[in-house]
Amino acid sequence: MSTKETSADKTKYRLAEAAKKCMASSGTDAMTVTQIVQTCGVTRQTFYRNFLDKYDLINWYFDKLVLQSFEQIGMGHTVGESLTQKFEFIVDEKVFFTEAFRSDDRNSLKEHDFELILQFYQDLIGRKTSRPLGEDLQFLLEMYCRGSVYMTVKWVLTGMKDSPAKMSKKLVEAMPPRLAAVFDELKLL
Repeated sequence: MSTKETSADKTKYRLAEAAKKCMASSGTDAMTVTQIVQTCGVTRQTFYRNFLDKYDLINWYFDKLVLQSFEQIGMGHTVGESLTQKFEFIVDEKVFFTEAFRSDDRNSLKEHDFELILQFYQDLIGRKTSRPLGEDLQFLLEMYCRGSVYMTVKWVLTGMKDSPAKMSKKLVEAMPPRLAAVFDELKLL
């Protein structure tokens, strides 16, 4: 945490640490807000002042870990470099991600990861081209992001046998050619 973080941020990080402990012992779907607040030593009111539910907490923590790597795309970092950094964060937080990716709840990390990365790529391409994606490229981007999340989850749940760099390379190579051409033209690959 940086020195600029507020008391609320510190509380959110404490809740995230407590959630990680609870996830390790009971799994994401079985974990309760009561367990989290008891582990953290705060009230339910404090929890709900910061998060809507346990999935909101999980997604907030994911954003804190992963968005840093993706914010560098287009500012000297390629998609591959940022994916490698994302996978390194996942390896560093193996228990958290293994448990979080097991959940299929409608607010699950899988869905959040998809929505986050899709929106990020749409915004990035839009900023660099000053125009929205056409319908065909939008379809390819959605398909690529959905597949990337699926393969990331599979990688995590099967023990992360490939290194972060190798996993990143596989995802970059799997990009549909027309989409890869756009990313290459924008100097993002």
